[in-house]
Amino acid sequence: MTTALSPQLRDALADWLAQLSALKGASPLTLDAYRRDVMRFLDFLARHQGGAAGLAPLLKTSATDLRAWMADERARGLSSRSLARALSAVKTFTRWVADREGAEATVLLSARGPKYRRRLPRPLTETGAADMLETVGEQARDDWQQARDIAVVTLLYGCGLRISEALSLTGTAVPLPEVLRITGKGGKTRIVPTLPAARAAVADYVRLCPWDLPADGPLFRGARGGPLNPRIIQLAMEKARLQLGLPATATPHALRHSFATHLLSAGGDLRAIQELLGHASLSTTQAYTAVDAARLMEAYAAAHPRARPAAP
Repeated sequence: MTTALSPQLRDALADWLAQLSALKGASPLTLDAYRRDVMRFLDFLARHQGGAAGLAPLLKTSATDLRAWMADERARGLSSRSLARALSAVKTFTRWVADREGAEATVLLSARGPKYRRRLPRPLTETGAADMLETVGEQARDDWQQARDIAVVTLLYGCGLRISEALSLTGTAVPLPEVLRITGKGGKTRIVPTLPAARAAVADYVRLCPWDLPADGPLFRGARGGPLNPRIIQLAMEKARLQLGLPATATPHALRHSFATHLLSAGGDLRAIQELLGHASLSTTQAYTAVDAARLMEAYAAAHPRARPAAP
């Protein structure tokens, strides 16, 4: 991308991203995604309109411009879901610019994104999750690395952590307390109880780990003592799922989905699960009710005499 931004637009984009970081607590990954989405739109707009990317052309974006941009994004293979996300970023930035400039950008701000079907979480079964916890440690060569991998996946399934959250823990988490204060997406902090199994798994790893684990250093270490790369856990789970015959959806994030789904199946309160997961919106957590209902219908179809096809 070689977009030439006007000085005013470049400053506006930088100020907007800085505000998202300071006031909204947006993570560096989120800021990078927003920057890419907005820059790609501005690049297209400059090419499409045959001029420089500036504040005035942005605020005067027409419905024709938007349709052409969406068609261009579709042509390069962007999914409906990704295009909707990109449009959301562009609209958020444009609204911020319009408010700051005292201008209107009605056409762009009223644009609707493409419809897409929300993908349901793909959790493991309770047996599959238990088997994964038992098997994932077998993929590492050394005892301490085996203990490390077991500790990480136990935190994912037992506490519903994202892998980035588990790997952000420092030596201050030793010994693992009964509750963890986790800072997740958007800088949102939540309190997560820890199961005895998680505390025991982390204690076992700490006992075997050959590296010092100071309070200000990462808790989970790689083979050479540096911060553990999440790809190591992903690879360990890939090997374990092949060994167990689990589907390709048996990823580290699937353990977080499993945590939520199994809690819901056991009668967990949806609001409480929302807090444990750190979801900003209850609608995100409600996806697990659809998963639970789908599993219930599968069990019904398999077990109910009236649901089974008649014998020939």
